[in-house]
Amino acid sequence: MFAQAARFAGDAVPAHYDRGLGPHLFVDYAADLAQRTAAAWPGRVLEIAAGTGILTRALRDALPARTALVASDLNPPMLEIARKKFATGENIAFQPADAVALPFADGAFDAVVCQFGVMFFTDKDRAYREAFRVLASGGRCLFSVWDSFDFNSFARVTHETVARFFDRDPPAFFTIPFGYHRIDPIKASLIDAGFDDISVHVLRIDKAIANMRDFAEGLVLGNPIIAEIGARAAAPAAIVAAVAEGLRCAFGGDPGRTTLQAIVFDTRKP
Repeated sequence: MFAQAARFAGDAVPAHYDRGLGPHLFVDYAADLAQRTAAAWPGRVLEIAAGTGILTRALRDALPARTALVASDLNPPMLEIARKKFATGENIAFQPADAVALPFADGAFDAVVCQFGVMFFTDKDRAYREAFRVLASGGRCLFSVWDSFDFNSFARVTHETVARFFDRDPPAFFTIPFGYHRIDPIKASLIDAGFDDISVHVLRIDKAIANMRDFAEGLVLGNPIIAEIGARAAAPAAIVAAVAEGLRCAFGGDPGRTTLQAIVFDTRKP
């Protein structure tokens, strides 16, 4: 299940992810994380699980032009969309990479950054050790995870609405991105990997959603839940329509408003 959940691929998933989820879930947190990264004045930055380049674009805009930026992701189709957001000559490289086996030398970067990707890593402890390995002494690792369903009602509504279409074995995808939020175990994993000076920030955003249908399409068609739906021979169009209606009932629309809550970790390699 976890290996499948890490596969944001297919003919349409990356485009739906970028268009349906990017403006609603990711751009505000990307701006915040990019500024936190730039404040450390790193000369070499690695982004892990870069996806379609939403944080990547924010990082490149926030960092000095001389700072080298490498954007990596497990899924090449996601990186293909990311590439289109950059002009020739910008100081950026793209490379497919698995977070648990990074193809980079020891101490190669001053900062490692990841937005909403850690939850999908097949071995989180190993991924933290890999981030530690590729960081130079004094380098920082910054990453964000979603808080629970209790603080992200849009995800709970989506998860429950999708489940109503299945008599048994409903898709469980949303329990993965919204199930890795317990701060103390994450801190323990970081300490075990060798990190110290750990800061934790809870960021809550009141978010306007211009079009709930677009948002629903991203939530259903723009992530691996669509593979779970397809494997159960359900009709995606009907599920998208139901999710859109559920979101409108809960948050209003169009436009509507919902709250998002994420947890940002900032830690250092001694």
